[in-house]
Formats: sequence, structure tokens, C-alpha cells
Amino acid sequence: MVTVNQQRVPRKRTYLMCSPEHFAVEYAINPWMDVSTPVDSELAVKQWDRLRETLVGLGHEVHLLTPERGLPDMVYAANGAFVVDGTVYGAQFKHEQRAAEAAAHRAFYESRGWRFIAPIETNEGEGDFAYLPEAHGGLILAGHGFRTELPAHAEAQEALGRPVVSLRLVDPRFYHLDVALASIDDENVVYYPGAFSAASQRVLTQLFPDAVVADAEDALAFGLNLVSDGLNVVLNSEATRLAGKLKAAGYHPVPVELAELKKGGGSVKCCIAELRP
Repeated sequence: MVTVNQQRVPRKRTYLMCSPEHFAVEYAINPWMDVSTPVDSELAVKQWDRLRETLVGLGHEVHLLTPERGLPDMVYAANGAFVVDGTVYGAQFKHEQRAAEAAAHRAFYESRGWRFIAPIETNEGEGDFAYLPEAHGGLILAGHGFRTELPAHAEAQEALGRPVVSLRLVDPRFYHLDVALASIDDENVVYYPGAFSAASQRVLTQLFPDAVVADAEDALAFGLNLVSDGLNVVLNSEATRLAGKLKAAGYHPVPVELAELKKGGGSVKCCIAELRP
């Protein structure tokens, strides 16, 4: 458990989100998706709106990506790209059902003059990449095992000029890095060890000796699919145990209800891409 030895200070963030206007579970590409379970579209939009309002209320800037009919998973905006210091490493989705989302994200960035690097390798953006600007001089953690392919880690390192640490995911319920690990400030993380291979667990222990370590109950409640500004941690309201651990470590948990979006296998972080100019 992290000891509280400093005053935690929030840093303003800039985010990208996409309304779940067309959200539905029309196919199953992760263990959480069940096409026989209906989605309350109106409630999904209300819950997403509350998440967006929460971020704005905390002082952050939120840009919006226009949802497209026929792409029900566009609400999971984290998967469309990965941005570090104004350079955008684009996504290339594993499943054809989501492939067209990559072009929508590329158009967003290029229309604003961002430097965009098109990928060759399969990767799913911030779903499998996390950036910690103050950890070891600026470090990228990268997941592989289910969606993003290992060669994409080397491609991202070349594109972004930051060291990339590869972490192998071994439990299909935690198919993306962002449902197993999250940055809670610019140099530290929270994660669930059981989602990772034994070797990757050792790597995380070495890199982040003061990490907040979550348990299976936290992870299965999508508690690790969170966003933090260094003080305020916005997380799924079901993850009450994790909220308590974060509070004890000096952070301020901000719970939000996202039950409808959880039906697609995502929660807070899945809905939010961080833009780092």
C-alpha cells in the first residue's frame, strides 16, 4: 500500500470523448459482451453525459468526436490512438467490426494539425498504452496478449521517442491494459497483478515499488479502468474497495455509474482518450 508522504496536486488534462449515441452490443469480441443482453441507449447517454460533466467539473477540457452510425463501439474513444507530446500514434484494430473507427480518429487529429503517424502493426491505442511522463524520465507501458501485437510496441517507441515496457496480459477478461492497470499520477500506477504474466508482475514491482495494488474484486468491477489527474480519480462506482485504497493513499476517489457501458466491456478510461499536446 502506498504511504501518504506528499500533497497530491491535480494537473489539468485535455480529453477526447465520443457520445454513445449509436452504442449497442451487436457482436461479442471480449468476454464481457453478450448480444442477448439489451442496452438501454437512453441511460447509456445519460451515464456518459454525467462522466463528461464530471471531468469538466474537475477543471478538465473535453473535446468531442462525432459518433458514426454502424460503429457502436466508438464510445470507447481511448482505443483510437495514443498521443504523447503532440505526436499521435494511430490505431489499427484487431477486429474488423471496429476497424473503421481508426479513420475517424485520424481525421480528428489531422484536421487540427497534429502530427499523425499511421501504424503498420495492430494496436488499440490507449487501450493498451499508458504514459507516465515523470516515471523514469518518461515511460510508456504497453500491453499485449489479446489485442495489441508485440511488434506494435517497438513501432510506438520509434514513433514517440519514449521507452516502451512490454507487459503480457494473460487473462482474457482483462483483454486491454487499461482494464488491468492505470496511471494515478505522472509517476505511479495502480494495477491488478493477476492480469499479468509472472515476469510482467516482476517488472511492475521493480518499476513501481509504491504502486497501489488492486485485487480481483477491484478489477472485475472495472475499477482499474479509471482516469486520474494526480489527485482526483474518476472510477466506476462499483469499485468501492479500490476507492478506499486510493483514498488511503492520498487520492480523492470520484465514483461514476457506467453500468450500461460496462455491457460492452468498458468503463471510465475506455471512454476517454488523453490528448497530450
